[in-house]
Parts: sequence; structure tokens; C-alpha cells
Amino acid sequence: MLAVKGLNQFYGGSHILWDLDMDVPKGSCTCLMGRNGMGKTTLLRCVMGLVPARTGKIEFDGQDLRPLSAEARARMGIGYAPQGREIFSQLSVEENLRIGLAARRQSSNAVPERIFELFPVLRRMLRRRGGDLSGGQQQQLAIGRALVVQPTLLVLDEPTEGIQPNIVHEIGNIILQLRAEGLTVLLVEQKLSFARRVASDFRVLDKGRLVAAGRIEELTDEVVRRHLTV
Repeated sequence: MLAVKGLNQFYGGSHILWDLDMDVPKGSCTCLMGRNGMGKTTLLRCVMGLVPARTGKIEFDGQDLRPLSAEARARMGIGYAPQGREIFSQLSVEENLRIGLAARRQSSNAVPERIFELFPVLRRMLRRRGGDLSGGQQQQLAIGRALVVQPTLLVLDEPTEGIQPNIVHEIGNIILQLRAEGLTVLLVEQKLSFARRVASDFRVLDKGRLVAAGRIEELTDEVVRRHLTV
């Protein structure tokens, strides 16, 4: 579904991603892993069109994304919940969700009922400002907003960061449910136990290079020690 080919990206004079080749199989939950500062978020931002790639290709269902805007990528069916959530704190929960409607391939004025089935707390807090929600509730809102576009690929950047354990478990259940329904997920995650629970595949970045990849059951203790242990 998603194929990254020979991708290079720079910040100023710093070379962040090096000739990166990586795939995300259709129907998988692929977990992108690595220590801090290895290029994971940069790669996701390249996929979403939020930062430019210097060279290489990013293909989604065979189409090169690089010439397309972030809005066009969302309309193609890519939903994105960024690191730090980036919800609009002064807008209500409903207004945050409705922002995603503009990027849907089929126009609609209504937030899909499916969002409230997955996240009942959002229905109860529709009129509450996003900034008044707890961290876990804000994360559910960020994922819900990404799902409003009815994506075929959901991109999540550290969805469990700073979240209480019960909400982490709920988010894991939702990812598993979405996978069972056929949604493809690309996930950046630091929690090894969470990754092993929800992911089908893994990819490891080290200094902007892909250094390990495979099925999640192939994520050995040696790979963890070499590339993930701090």
C-alpha cells in the first residue's frame, strides 16, 4: 500500500533520512521503531507532505505522493494523528472533528457515527473545548479526527505518549479492531509491549537508515538490544 523508495531528507545541513527504502503492506499494522532522533517523525511528516523530501519516491497505491499537497494526500485516504496530538485547544470537540470533514473524498456535513462508536467519550464531550480534555481524551480526539476522513491508511505518531495505562489499553483495542476491519496502520511507538500487542510488522530506523524489518514475531531480543535499548 505504501512504498518509500530511495528517500533522502535534510534539515539545514543535517542529513536526516538516508536512501530509505521501506514498505507498509496493505492490511498490516506496521510499527516504525527506533531511538529518539532517528528520523521516525520526519519520515511520517514526509509521507504526509508536511516536510519536503529531497530525493526519492513515496508511493501510495502506486501513485507518487511527492507532487501532492498534504490536503490532497488526506483526500486520497491517508489519516494522520501527529505526535503531541495538535488539537485546537480553543475549539470544541465537535469543531475539532468537523475540521477533518473538508478532507474527505465524499463531502459530508456530519461526523461519521463510527467515530462515536469507537470513542464514546467524544460524544459526551462534544461541546467541551479540546484544551479542557485530559491527555488521554485529547489523544482519542486526535485519532478520531484522523478517522473522520475515512482513511484506508491511518498514520499514528506515538499515540501512547504520556497517556494513562487504561487509555493506552483502549487505544490498543481500537487499533486491533480497525486492523480486523481491513484498515492499514503505520504506527510510531516506543512501548515495546504495546507494539508487540498491536503490530503485525516492524521497521527499525537508526540514524535515518532502515536497519531491521520483518514480522513482529521476528523482533528479537538482539534487535531490541542493538537498536532500541537506551
